Amino acid sequence: MKTSAFLYPWDVVGDPDAAARIADLGVQQVTLAAAYHSTRALTPRHPRHRIVTAQHAAVLYEVDEERWAGRELRPYTAGDWAVGDAYGEAAAALTDAGIEVHSWVVLAHNSRLGAEHPDTSVVNAYGDRYPWAPCIAQPAVRALVTDLAAEAATRPGARGTELESCGWYGLAHLHAHDKIAGMGLGDAAQYLMSLCFCPACHDGYAQQGLEPNLLAAAVRGALEPVWAGAAPPDAGIEKLLGAELAAATEDFRTRTARTLQEAAVAAVRAAAPQGFQVLLHADPVAHHCGANAGVDPAHILSVADGVVVPCTGGPRLLEPFAEQRVDGAVLAANFTVVSGMGGSPGTLADDAARAAGLGATQLRLYHAGLASDGDLALVSDAVSRVG
Repeated sequence: MKTSAFLYPWDVVGDPDAAARIADLGVQQVTLAAAYHSTRALTPRHPRHRIVTAQHAAVLYEVDEERWAGRELRPYTAGDWAVGDAYGEAAAALTDAGIEVHSWVVLAHNSRLGAEHPDTSVVNAYGDRYPWAPCIAQPAVRALVTDLAAEAATRPGARGTELESCGWYGLAHLHAHDKIAGMGLGDAAQYLMSLCFCPACHDGYAQQGLEPNLLAAAVRGALEPVWAGAAPPDAGIEKLLGAELAAATEDFRTRTARTLQEAAVAAVRAAAPQGFQVLLHADPVAHHCGANAGVDPAHILSVADGVVVPCTGGPRLLEPFAEQRVDGAVLAANFTVVSGMGGSPGTLADDAARAAGLGATQLRLYHAGLASDGDLALVSDAVSRVG
């Protein structure tokens, strides 16, 4: 089973042993970040540093200035955490070590964009903005996302790409020192708190025959039992919002996400060489928001070459994709292998076998640069047994 490990360029650049160390894991591929959100990352083996602070979302290469000239919304370049073409330097080292490199591109997740251009952000039913979540119904955001996908995905030497957060982002995101877990919001409440009411979404709801201000009021009313602690945690969206409003909002948001995903994949393919593989990080529940975009499995497998599916804690999310899989489509089971982040590298071989039994064709390991030496030793052993 083909296996790929996630890496950041700063895991490799400046460490002459990094590429060989990754090759020794037995993986055939590295999924290397080319455009990434803000983060603070540990680098436990790097000879020059132990902590990298990426202060804002940025591309980790030198942008094509001609593409972005005169545009208000454009990618941000990195600071001292990824100087120049850090992606290209890391990719070359990994390729020289015999590892296939695919790009890893984060799209609709950008706190700096929301801070500098607040009108681009998702606005909830209470009027609160989510600066980490660009609203994908807005034409300018969609143009940024699709052009960024084309540029960041097709870096020289990349054999494919994985597009993360290619869909709606919402409430559920660790933002700075997060303090939102106290209410224990269920799936439906998370969805309602993620509905956007920016002007573009107002227009979208109106096209569905909804009055946006009345819809926002209905959402606030539906959430009142949640704030009072009186709503069952497993209450569905229809139970809270009503069947008619639930169906109309989900239809608008599903169509908006689908057309963005179609446009992003088409833009990548137009810019890429023949045979370039395009995968999406995906969740089979269409209304889910976040890094793993909510999708309809049949639709996305007709658009992209496959999906990367979160499987830490169990591979059950693979099943809806396996039911719709066409010949040649990639179903990559993504397992966290960092013990300190809730991963279980010691059970990776067994977990991979269960995933294969549910239809997985490949593995993804999150994240080789963050893992301890002990975790990596367990990963190497598991990869040798997976074959």
